[in-house]
Amino acid sequence: MIPIVHHPAYVAPAPSRSPYQWNKNGLVRDLLRARGDVFEWHRPDAMPRRWLEATHDPDYVAEVIEARVPLHKARRIGFPVTPEVALRAQVVPGGTWLAALLALERGYAANSAGGSHHALADTGAGFCVFNDLALTAVRLVEHGTVDRVLIVDCDVHQGDGTAALTAGRTDIATYSIHAEKNFPVRKAVSTLDVPLADGTGDDAYLATLADTLPPLVASFEPDLILYQAGVDPYADDRLGRLALSREGLVERDRWIGRHFAHLGLPLASALGGGYGQDAMEVAERHVASILALAEGVAEGRAAIAAHALQV
Repeated sequence: MIPIVHHPAYVAPAPSRSPYQWNKNGLVRDLLRARGDVFEWHRPDAMPRRWLEATHDPDYVAEVIEARVPLHKARRIGFPVTPEVALRAQVVPGGTWLAALLALERGYAANSAGGSHHALADTGAGFCVFNDLALTAVRLVEHGTVDRVLIVDCDVHQGDGTAALTAGRTDIATYSIHAEKNFPVRKAVSTLDVPLADGTGDDAYLATLADTLPPLVASFEPDLILYQAGVDPYADDRLGRLALSREGLVERDRWIGRHFAHLGLPLASALGGGYGQDAMEVAERHVASILALAEGVAEGRAAIAAHALQV
């Protein structure tokens, strides 16, 4: 069974005048549940305030928790932070944290939200309030749960907040493969950035991923992978500039799952970006991503088992 982390608060009421698709997480949940007992469901706790404050500015944490984020920050985030959004912002990092712990036990686990890679120390940005990826990575290494974490970001937008929040650390590395000319205009510096030209399609994308990611993994030697599984590199995504097909996205995630399972590295995924007028179509992309990751992990494990029998 595939461990899935979900919390009812992921499905927050949409703030007024919000362009973000607030029903996406609920649709992802419903589509996964419709598949029956393939999945094992886990409910996270909210991330403790002291953990949030260890990575984000305490004043900003207070603004979010108390739902008094100033207008200029709310505009940068893309929506007002209501009490319901504030609760969601605390629960989502708890979900990525739990997915990481489950991945260490089971090899793979998915958070049905998260991937909020634009959130910075003192403000959110780009539909991201708190940075669940950076928060989880920092807690894992500072708790001594693991020694090194690699954050792999395949969203169409650069993971600028994650890179900024973990800059200078030797125990956390960041990889971002993204559309060079897409948001954010000012990019941060990841451990390894792989900018792609507008219109990059399946073959070039997958070849670049396979050429650039394995050397970083080999040199950094992580104990755990946090994966931002954005599905917005899709050709018809409303906010993307790349040209992957649905099949290309699936192959990307199957390759990710297979590669890290073959290396014996646990993998925890967060949903990441995906945008369009049809919320169900977007949710279906995310579900296909989770299934492809799980299939890839299974394939990687099978390859290891087959090799062991031959030896």
